[in-house]
Amino acid sequence: MGQGESAFLDDPETPLTLTEKTLPAVAAYVKSGSNHNPKQIVVLAGAGISTSAGIPDFRSPGTGIYSHLARLNLPDAEAVFDIDFFRENPLPFYCLARELYPGKFFPTVSHAFLALLAKKGVLLKVFTQNIDCLERRAGVPPEKIVEAHGSFATQRCIDCKKEFPDREMKLHVADATVPYCKDPHCRGIVKPDIVFFGEAMPTLFRDNCQYPATADVILVMGTSLSVAPFSATPDMAPGGTPRLLINKERVGSLGHRTDDVLVLGTCDDGVRKFADELGWRDELEALWRGVVGDEEAERQLVSAAKQKKKLEDEVNLLTERVESALKLDDQSGQDGPGQDGPSEHGHIQNSPSQDAEPACRDGRSQEGSSEEDKVTGDGFEMGPSVAAAKEEDAASPKQSDASVSNAIAVTGHGSDEQMKSIESSANPAADKADVSKTLSLDAHKETHDAPQDTVTESMEPRAVQQKTPQEEAV
Repeated sequence: MGQGESAFLDDPETPLTLTEKTLPAVAAYVKSGSNHNPKQIVVLAGAGISTSAGIPDFRSPGTGIYSHLARLNLPDAEAVFDIDFFRENPLPFYCLARELYPGKFFPTVSHAFLALLAKKGVLLKVFTQNIDCLERRAGVPPEKIVEAHGSFATQRCIDCKKEFPDREMKLHVADATVPYCKDPHCRGIVKPDIVFFGEAMPTLFRDNCQYPATADVILVMGTSLSVAPFSATPDMAPGGTPRLLINKERVGSLGHRTDDVLVLGTCDDGVRKFADELGWRDELEALWRGVVGDEEAERQLVSAAKQKKKLEDEVNLLTERVESALKLDDQSGQDGPGQDGPSEHGHIQNSPSQDAEPACRDGRSQEGSSEEDKVTGDGFEMGPSVAAAKEEDAASPKQSDASVSNAIAVTGHGSDEQMKSIESSANPAADKADVSKTLSLDAHKETHDAPQDTVTESMEPRAVQQKTPQEEAV
């Protein structure tokens, strides 16, 4: 089921830059640079690089974050990342933030690979849709990171924009309580600098958009590329620029150009293959274990093996059901009319098999539209990475069998008393005065230009889904 390398799909013509459309050829091209003039790589990362850390994605049915938020009886699951809803009722977000806040999760080997690229001097920039800060924790230099949808690294008042102390923020998140501005004349609600639905993209993203056009190699990892304007970044690279996709599924325009190479599978497996071809595998594993420790490294490896086994079992079961259905169809064709016999019009009527199920279901997300650089479309990464919010793991525009292995359920969203308060406040039938009294929240009505990939997809909220000229080519 897509586990392995796919050199090229449409193969329009021979490559312009690579010797061939394979992973070894990409590695050879990267290594062809000199110490004085190394090849420069721009990485575009989404929730898929963080799922093995235990960070849940957003959209997997039954296990994704949105599925768990549904029990809170919110207007809709995405409301927890909507800036207007947050102003009226920020408590649901802080109950969720307690589960996603940095410090609970460790970098994956995919994060360590980014740090290794920086160490080797070939990393130009990392554009991440995630808000989990794991790139920083893995050792990627902060100046190399562009958090396209913001992060939990900083926070400020949504009204006066004054920053809020990190230490106090951690206490509020740990207790799932709402922090307010320390200015007695303001007392606005404090929010992490994550891009919520309806907010502008951070200036840092706009100020660095030129880098994909100057890169020697584009590396796309663990993202569905369904959230604009992030989705357009791979197409900013000129023709002939090698573009490597490490993802569970083909996304965007990847696979349509002469020098596109696709490695389909998990991000961790993909970067290990890439490191093997680069001759950096031992260094990668040592760097990763040095950051997370042997115990966490083994936990992630065991978890990945279990997820792989689960996926294989699901694929085998699905295959058996399809084969069973095909055998029934063949038998029906050979034996003539089935037990139901012919209809009054002389046509054979066979009862549908109870065991037969569709081989697949296309769950592609639908794209909306809105003003450019506004987070209002259908995606997350955390993705949100919040503006990535509506995206997912590698986030995925397609809900495939592979996506099942991506999601890890969120455990707990606050105390029972807080849950009751949230459900009561989110109930449209509840009296607004009672809601205000119950939650004791001070709502403020002013917009917030937040800077802000999982959830953390690893943490992929809503980014613009409009079709830009670049996206039309996707």
